[in-house]
Amino acid sequence: MSRGIEIRDPVHGYIELSELEKRLIDTEVFQRLRYIKQLALAYLVYPGAEHTRFGHSIGVMYLASIYGRHFMEEGVLDGDDVALLRVSALLHDIGHGPFSHLYEELLIKYRGKTHEDIGSWIIEESEISDVLSEHGFDPKVVSKLAVGKYHVSDKGKLMSQIISGPVDADKMDFLLRDSYFTGVEYGRIDPHRLISKSKYIDGVIAFRLPASLYALEAFMIARYEMFRAVYFHKTVRAAELMLLRVLDGLKDELGILDFRSVEEYCRLTDYTILAELRRLVKTSQPRGEQRKILELTSMLYRRDLFKCVFDKILHVSTPQSIDLRVKVKDLEREIASMVGIDDIYVIVDIVGIPSLPYTSYLPEPMDIPVYEYCDDGIKLGYLTQYSTIAGVLRKFMNFIRVYTHRKFRNEVRKAAEKVLSEVISSLAFE
Repeated sequence: MSRGIEIRDPVHGYIELSELEKRLIDTEVFQRLRYIKQLALAYLVYPGAEHTRFGHSIGVMYLASIYGRHFMEEGVLDGDDVALLRVSALLHDIGHGPFSHLYEELLIKYRGKTHEDIGSWIIEESEISDVLSEHGFDPKVVSKLAVGKYHVSDKGKLMSQIISGPVDADKMDFLLRDSYFTGVEYGRIDPHRLISKSKYIDGVIAFRLPASLYALEAFMIARYEMFRAVYFHKTVRAAELMLLRVLDGLKDELGILDFRSVEEYCRLTDYTILAELRRLVKTSQPRGEQRKILELTSMLYRRDLFKCVFDKILHVSTPQSIDLRVKVKDLEREIASMVGIDDIYVIVDIVGIPSLPYTSYLPEPMDIPVYEYCDDGIKLGYLTQYSTIAGVLRKFMNFIRVYTHRKFRNEVRKAAEKVLSEVISSLAFE
């Protein structure tokens, strides 16, 4: 594949782009990713976390390309496959809305769509489709592969796992990139070691033991620590949950879920939403519930964030806490009622995530396939069979937190401890 230009990436160094890739990047829908921060409001805690989905998308393309060239050497993929893999990886996050996964919660709740659904729609219905077609690529194939769901052949399954699998290009880039820009050390992993020791066996990407053992364990630990220290940092979550409450409460005024075309959707960015929120704060004369929502908005602009008054992290074998999310509103009302305040000032955050990497199409954590050479050939297994660390990290992390306005924190803390003690005892953690 002929190369067009080189760009300098702070994480991976120089990255070459083909003429097609440059054309895709220069489309208006892709340039929009410059205005969507990778970590939403994490910059309120980590000032360097100003990086965007734009840089991450290019980084994922680069790592997917390293994976692809490795499997070319293995005789599994060819040059055309790698070209398809690169453009699909480049477009894997094209469907993200403002504030990334934060907005997606509303998208799922009110429109029944994920950023992957939107991404496929954009690839097939925007100018991206025309650019791909001009260069001989089927937009429908790219739209499926970009979200890791192109399973029509062994090659398709392999490439899908490179983009969305247990140890994929997406996870490797966001760990490295988020670690770099936040300034924390937890995300340091060795993607080149992992990729060089990978092999496609019986429909899965597996990693050679013992050669990749330490690199795999480091990958798992990095993901675990980044979730604790960055993605679910209690102050980061306070800001994000306040913003989520604001966006939900003002969704009609903002029109953030009213899009009917790709063009309308692509007008939504972090910056357009923040500007509209500022306008509402300055010009509205709200009453009742809207007045309280705009109060939260003003607090966000001042970085006057809700305080965490209850914080528990549990490790369980199954994702029970996910089921408890449907009860969150009831818990908020109960705590607020005990204190005698409006429940808008109480946020209960119950989140369950698997510590092990998982794929986008499986709700359960997916163990990492590994292989080793033995006298009678290749033995395929799973990392938890060989690694004590992997076995420990197989459990789910359950974050159970309560946030409130600083002026109510003592009263809410006492009420939360009383109300949530029963919730915690219902989780059969080990």
